[in-house]
Amino acid sequence: MAARITCAPKRYLLQFAHEHLDFRLQEVKSVISMLGCGALLKEKEVDNGSPFLEIELPSEKEAKAVMQRTVLGKRLYELWAEGTTVSEVVSKLQKLPDGFIKPYTDENSSFRIVVETFNKKISSADKVRRIEQLLTESTCILKGKINLSVPDNSFHLLEFYKFDSITSPNEPQKVYFGRWVSDGQRDWIREYHLQNRHFIANTSMDACLSMVMANLAQVKENDFVIDPFVGSGSLLVSSAHFGAYVIGTDIDYLLLHAKARPSRAKQKTRSEDESVQSNLRQYGLENKYIDVLVADASLQKMWRDGWKFDAIITDPPYGIRESASKIVRRDLQEEAEDYGAAHYPQKTNYQLGDIFKDLLNFAAKFLCIGGRLVYWLPIYRPDYCESNIPQHPCLEVRFNCEQPLSTTISRRLITMVKVCEHQEVSEPQGASIEVDHYEMLTFRQKYFKATSAAVNNSLQVKVQKT
Repeated sequence: MAARITCAPKRYLLQFAHEHLDFRLQEVKSVISMLGCGALLKEKEVDNGSPFLEIELPSEKEAKAVMQRTVLGKRLYELWAEGTTVSEVVSKLQKLPDGFIKPYTDENSSFRIVVETFNKKISSADKVRRIEQLLTESTCILKGKINLSVPDNSFHLLEFYKFDSITSPNEPQKVYFGRWVSDGQRDWIREYHLQNRHFIANTSMDACLSMVMANLAQVKENDFVIDPFVGSGSLLVSSAHFGAYVIGTDIDYLLLHAKARPSRAKQKTRSEDESVQSNLRQYGLENKYIDVLVADASLQKMWRDGWKFDAIITDPPYGIRESASKIVRRDLQEEAEDYGAAHYPQKTNYQLGDIFKDLLNFAAKFLCIGGRLVYWLPIYRPDYCESNIPQHPCLEVRFNCEQPLSTTISRRLITMVKVCEHQEVSEPQGASIEVDHYEMLTFRQKYFKATSAAVNNSLQVKVQKT
């Protein structure tokens, strides 16, 4: 039997966009896991504040596949050399084997060199000097012709300066040299921007975070995805973009039927055709739309036993810009007396702790094994601890990312994976919260408490200055 030949993994350098810093590593990990790529990530540099992540991947095919999904990844390079100075990088370039560099540097190919710096601005003259140094000291490597507009290969010299709020960094902490391989999908953010969206609401999720949530949920072609608090359907749009069939529910009848107050400035009334379906139609994704139901997410008996979703992606209401409510059943005798009459369900406040426990119970019952639940958890930062994260014996927390909104308020994007069916778990089977973050005060009360404190501090500073 012939021995199996395995290729050594290639080294790549992923440059992240300087946005949503706590989400970047988790997004690329989810994408790599979803694609099944055998990858090795050197996370230490990213944790040190660098926008660059070194990755080992089996081939360029897998590398490009990763970049075809990520929205927080800016560019990907095949990493040729790294060091702390340009001279050190050139020295390592000269030691590269001919078989590695020849396909991209022979006399018949054209190239350009791009110089980029992070945490420090340098002049055009300094960039030219670095390029000249590379060309002068590596004449035996780059043999092709220079073409600045449409080169066969684009080489990038990347310098990372460690940020220091006291003094400006003089020397780079790390210098990289690599061949450009692929860009990330930053264009999707502009394509799906809410400013151009046909139907929006007060709490519509922006395009970037919607795509990130879909990536964390590992949404893929022909998946079945639900948003139990669908609102204007931003999360359904991003899921449909990746090929999933989408469905949603929301208790707000007026919003889903375009009868609620408009969310855009200077718009007096909503158009009759505003709907989640019209949003998907706008982007040519209507064939992925199943339905949106006016329904209470807490009433799980509305779903037929045996239904399974591949992913649940949602942003529950926090009680700030949109109230959190659920339906209260009318007294059965009263219901019998009014048989046949129009029924308008009564609503009551829906406590945040109960929202998340119901959400986890729903996921434990209706997610496929290996399916993911991705949701936002609002946090009052001074009181936050890990015990505030809702738990369920069928679900494992995979990621816990923070988006700071102020010094005291943030929200955490929780990614959970279903590991077993709820029938297989011994008691207790339901969701629980070890330390309820909202037991003493609601998030709304904590939010305005923090806002009031910030305003008072600002006023005191103004008074002291005057």
